[in-house]
Amino acid sequence: MIKINLLPIKKRKKAKPLPTFAIAGVGIFIIAAAVMGYLFYFYSSRVSEKKQLVADNDKKIEELGRKIKSVEDYEKKNAEYKKQKEIIEQLGKNKIMPIRVLDEISSQLPPGVWLNNLSLNGDAVSISCTGFNNTDVVNYVNNLKGSKMFAEVYLQESVQGNQGGFAVYTFRITFKVKA
Repeated sequence: MIKINLLPIKKRKKAKPLPTFAIAGVGIFIIAAAVMGYLFYFYSSRVSEKKQLVADNDKKIEELGRKIKSVEDYEKKNAEYKKQKEIIEQLGKNKIMPIRVLDEISSQLPPGVWLNNLSLNGDAVSISCTGFNNTDVVNYVNNLKGSKMFAEVYLQESVQGNQGGFAVYTFRITFKVKA
């Protein structure tokens, strides 16, 4: 017997193949995503390395800043010590200088002249003297001018007067002490 199927048969349609541009687009997207993931990982690791390097450099800068401050403090203390040393040396020189000045003034003093007053202000010296005659006064001024220790010797005034019944000359001389 022959059977006949009168029911309509549904034929299945063949599935259309995916277009090649879609497959290529998905492939390119996957490759681009993989490249982007790699680049993100690569650059994020480089950024973290740079951040660590910056943090290390900040620590070094802070440490060097402390060292610079300690060096500056040392230099300040050293400068203070040098000033103090110079002051002490100057005091030592100043302690000896009046003695040397007085010694030189007295060694240049001719007979017939005596010292009344001496004032020393830095390197400027002013003396008041009395002598028996004008020649003694001139000799004393010339002796002081000839001294290697004194400069700019000037006779400020010379006045004739009487003292104890004798005619005497009272005079004032200023000069500078050479260093």
